[in-house]
Amino acid sequence: MNPRERQSVGLNGGGRSAAITSPRGHRPDYWLLVITLLLLAIGLIVIYSISPALTELRGGNFVLRQSVAIGLSILAFLFFSRFPIEKMKRTQYIWLALAILGTLFALLTPENAAYPQHRWIRLGSFSLQSVEVLKFALIISVSGFLATQIKVRKINDIKTTLRPLLIVLAVVAIVVALIQSDLGSAVVIAAMLVTMAIVAGLSWRRLLPIIIAGVVAFTLLVAVAPYRVERLTTFLHPEDNCSTSAGHQACQALIAVGTGGMIGLGLGNSVQAYGYLPEAQNDSIFAIYAEKFGFVGVMVLLGLFATLFARLRLIAERAPDMFSRLVVVGVLTWLSVQSIINIGAMIGLLPLKGITLPLISYGGTSVLFVGAALGLVFQISRYTSFTSRYVGKKEQRSSYADSADRRRIRRPHHTNPRHRA
Repeated sequence: MNPRERQSVGLNGGGRSAAITSPRGHRPDYWLLVITLLLLAIGLIVIYSISPALTELRGGNFVLRQSVAIGLSILAFLFFSRFPIEKMKRTQYIWLALAILGTLFALLTPENAAYPQHRWIRLGSFSLQSVEVLKFALIISVSGFLATQIKVRKINDIKTTLRPLLIVLAVVAIVVALIQSDLGSAVVIAAMLVTMAIVAGLSWRRLLPIIIAGVVAFTLLVAVAPYRVERLTTFLHPEDNCSTSAGHQACQALIAVGTGGMIGLGLGNSVQAYGYLPEAQNDSIFAIYAEKFGFVGVMVLLGLFATLFARLRLIAERAPDMFSRLVVVGVLTWLSVQSIINIGAMIGLLPLKGITLPLISYGGTSVLFVGAALGLVFQISRYTSFTSRYVGKKEQRSSYADSADRRRIRRPHHTNPRHRA
């Protein structure tokens, strides 16, 4: 079915039948747009509040750079909210090819102090972090691949479905986790692919080898890197490692969060941003936010993220076709897992990992491609429906159907109560 066609349940003389309405869209989910703008604004406010410390320590105009990144992110949001989702599906492998070429370009670029681990695509003063491009491209290409496998009824085929997924995960482990030393992003990508495969209907019997391979690869990648072992040891015994390089950031993050108290120190009163907490504008921005706005501010921020994820889940459930649904599921997994890793590390619930907090952290590439991904979801929300299939007698209604629709399903409506079934 064309993704621009909405499907609803119609009633004819008391019987149940599926009626497809005209291929017209409806109002998109403007809450998605509002929450995205609010999170971008919060990130910019935090960057602005610590900009004196950042300028003193590193130089440069961080507020201007982040403002430009947010402006480009909004443009990307608007572009992809209008770029037809059918064209995205038809060009799915072009996006993947561009991401692969960008990653190869980053791997071949010599390292320097500002851009270590071959993570950046650099063209003069312009740079992009290749893994962010890869996340966006993989969501599009894997969604198209799985939707096609469902259409040809080969979603559980080992040769045509399982093997390609394993190859993609192996390449991600080698390139992203091993060569680029970005284990956090590799975990996010793996979570995206596995979740999309589950939603697509890949059986747990087929998924088990992928999960086992992922756990083994994760263990080996931690074991072969001494600094990762040191981070794990610091996580298990944080009080014994605050003076070491591995434990310094984790301890300072906990100090920042605890210093915030109930209502925080205020915008201009940060202490940890002045050289005590590394990467205050990137990986550690949640701890700086907690220091400034306290427990109340943290609850507001977590509430915004929870609302964003709830809207994404709702759009995924009501998506007009499987490709659109998998795209939204991929974006939801990307943002939620990355947020959990970042926030969990800052409050001591997870080992420290250098990964940004979506829409909040300083960084043009992350903000740009998250905006592009949410623009796609915003477009898909324009064609959602309450139901996407025929509802038979033995089938139960989905949880996302509203109460009014439930009443229409139970019996036909008559204005005269005496004639109600």
